[in-house]
Amino acid sequence: MRFGPGLWIALRYSFARKRFRVINIISAISLSGIILGVSTLLVVMSVLNGFQQIAWDLFVTVESPAQVLPAEGKHMKVPDSLLVQIGEIEGVVSTEPFAEGSAILSGKENSELVMVKGISRNAHERLMKQTDREVPYFSTETVSVGEVLAYKAKLAPAAEVKIFSPELIALGLQSLTQPYLLPALTFPVVQVESVFSLQRIFNDHYVLTSREMARGILLQEEDLYSGIDVRGSDDRATHAVLVRNLRSWVQEKGLEGSYVIRPLEEKYRDIFGVMEIEKWVSFSVLMLVIVVAALSLTGSLTMTAIDKRQELFYLRCLGLEKPQFIMIFIMEGGMIGFAGTVVGAAVAWVICLVQKTFGLIELPSKSAFIIEAYPVSMQTSDFVVVSGTTIAVSLLVSLYPAIKAAGIAGSKSLSD
Repeated sequence: MRFGPGLWIALRYSFARKRFRVINIISAISLSGIILGVSTLLVVMSVLNGFQQIAWDLFVTVESPAQVLPAEGKHMKVPDSLLVQIGEIEGVVSTEPFAEGSAILSGKENSELVMVKGISRNAHERLMKQTDREVPYFSTETVSVGEVLAYKAKLAPAAEVKIFSPELIALGLQSLTQPYLLPALTFPVVQVESVFSLQRIFNDHYVLTSREMARGILLQEEDLYSGIDVRGSDDRATHAVLVRNLRSWVQEKGLEGSYVIRPLEEKYRDIFGVMEIEKWVSFSVLMLVIVVAALSLTGSLTMTAIDKRQELFYLRCLGLEKPQFIMIFIMEGGMIGFAGTVVGAAVAWVICLVQKTFGLIELPSKSAFIIEAYPVSMQTSDFVVVSGTTIAVSLLVSLYPAIKAAGIAGSKSLSD
């Protein structure tokens, strides 16, 4: 089937001056609806991406985009050779063993169940740089606690607390029948160096300290760690590639029984999962606007077929067959959908770029947020999905009037 004649006729029907003005109006409404729907949908999705990016940036101050964890148990050996192998994987920038686990923090008045995370010196320096802090959060023998945790436990810098692993309590119960374990029953007393404010989850129940102290609190042996923090570039778009490369390495080396790869989104799946659902629910709802606008193409193309019935008869006499008539009107609907999609995507890109650069639209309550204006993060995949879906819908709704036009062209009454 040749597309040349059909495309030329479709262009003429779409953009040539029409005698029947109502068709022009309906086509303009369809085009405007598609432009408005596409631009609105892309702007909303970009804003939701912006909020996800902010959550991501807050999490990676302490966490890493991906972690290598033991497949069984809570601890793993981390030889230098393993760090070298992981460091050679494409996309990996740094590899840092960490110690993390639950502990009980006991102050003068309250006790709280907390999460202790011990990070390396490099990770500590990175945290200071990301938060623009000049004074260290902690030393090798002190800790830093989240501000919400500090409020609940009534702690302040320079306060002394006892912090120990629940396993120490189990060890105490064993000592009732095994007295030789008594020397191990010491409750570390540490000083609070600072109170931090990073992200709600961290502020609520996290204690940050040096890796050496955390291993002592968690009763880890000298050569054991909780896992390895693996970091790539700061661009979140490359995160999926990093995780995929890590998992491919595990499979290629046959280490599925030794290590598992846990992305950041998997560790905090409740938060990132809800945000992702919110994004695609918005996509589904706003896509209805585009569908309604595209459906008006059905009326416009049907009226065009009726208005051009005499011309369709002449085209049939010139040798055009039914599939070619169908192709003419599908192309016409597709061109209107394509034009609306391109203009709508361009409008959304300009709006998002202006908002990202100047922050013109501010949040209602700036004091309640860490940012003043709506965040924006444009993702190429969103533009491709929205554009492809809109054009596909435009082609789909053009199918009925295309078949109708082919029937009109083949009607014997036109020859009378």
